[in-house]
Amino acid sequence: MITLETPTYYSATKKYNLSFPTLEQDVDADVVVIGGGFSGINTALELAEKGITNIVVLEARYLGFGGTGRNGGQIMAGIGHDLEKIKQQVGDEGLRQIFEISELGAGIIKDRIAKYSIDADFCHGYGYMGFNARQEKTLRAWEKDFKSINSKDEIRFMAGSEVKQIIGSDAYSSALLHMGGGHVHSLNLLLGEAKALAGHGVRIFEHSPALEVSYGERITVRTGRGSVRAAKLLWACDSFLNKLEPELHKTTVNTYAFQLMTEPLSDEMINRISPIRGAYSDIRPVIDYYRVTNENRLLFGAATPFVEHIPLDLKAWNRNLMLKIFPYLKDVKIDLAWGGPMATGANLFPQIGTLSGRPNAFYVQGYAGFGVTPSHIICKVLAEGMSEGSSRYDLISSVKHAQILGKDHIRPLLLTAGKSLHQLSGYFNGRR
Repeated sequence: MITLETPTYYSATKKYNLSFPTLEQDVDADVVVIGGGFSGINTALELAEKGITNIVVLEARYLGFGGTGRNGGQIMAGIGHDLEKIKQQVGDEGLRQIFEISELGAGIIKDRIAKYSIDADFCHGYGYMGFNARQEKTLRAWEKDFKSINSKDEIRFMAGSEVKQIIGSDAYSSALLHMGGGHVHSLNLLLGEAKALAGHGVRIFEHSPALEVSYGERITVRTGRGSVRAAKLLWACDSFLNKLEPELHKTTVNTYAFQLMTEPLSDEMINRISPIRGAYSDIRPVIDYYRVTNENRLLFGAATPFVEHIPLDLKAWNRNLMLKIFPYLKDVKIDLAWGGPMATGANLFPQIGTLSGRPNAFYVQGYAGFGVTPSHIICKVLAEGMSEGSSRYDLISSVKHAQILGKDHIRPLLLTAGKSLHQLSGYFNGRR
């Protein structure tokens, strides 16, 4: 049974004992942010570094309660699942610019960790894994693409027995090693960023859910015990929007991902699993993703590939997937399993911009499960749009997002149909 109160690996190993007060008064600000995950905290931090510090962040529960504290911690290249889906809107040149922007994420995260001395267990080394000849062809093409915009990191295609240099599994026939990527303790990263944000003088309030928003030249956000009046607003709720803003509610639908954490493993076993102590994912339309942790555990995650449902026994469901990749872990104990929602749009591309007719009401949502790295890229671009403006913001915010009809009544059926079509297209584009 999945509940959002289930402990996760991240909550069990967090290093920052941060807490922030509940909003209990009426305050004024230049910017009010609704949502205390990566999107809200990172955009606020980007703005604060530009000198805009009169910001209030409102979090309904506690920082990292949502997707930021329930993910795989993967630091991978890219924004969205398949950039070809937006090519018609942005053109060849726009697509090239977005591809170049998509490589910035790991660098942004590493620079931030260094700048603010954040203890987040960053580790280099990412493997994109292939099962068959079609995926091998795709990985060879990715090698050329990645190298065209990244000359400083080792990026190397591997096939056959070479694959064992980075992964202890017989499941794969090819791999693309990208040493610019890797993995991170995402909750400690968020909390370190929040500590840095507070150091800039930004006010953060936890357990302060937004109950009502009144738009105008100045926007008022009312909570249970107070309110914020601000010149600009940012909606950064993603899968926890809860219908608060109808326009945003229409363009995403929540699906679920699930993770497990093994018991601590020996150094010998960890080195067998991952000689580079890295992070990995295959390249199927719905991926398996996993990594070793600083405590010698394996964190393994996935989503249902065809039929949208929540498994009754998360430990057993995810363990079966893990054993397909690492059958020699059959006697390893699973200490924790958890899951949570993630918002996705029809084109699987992040959504940023302003609400219709409300140029001071911004939003960010819809990472489609790829949020750790892209959120740092997207929020840098979003902060540019909220302050001085930029061509990057104009480009990414120009992508249109379709309404998802019927999501409130037949969500599982819509997602099952969408996943099936996504899998079928993956066969033809070299992802299956």
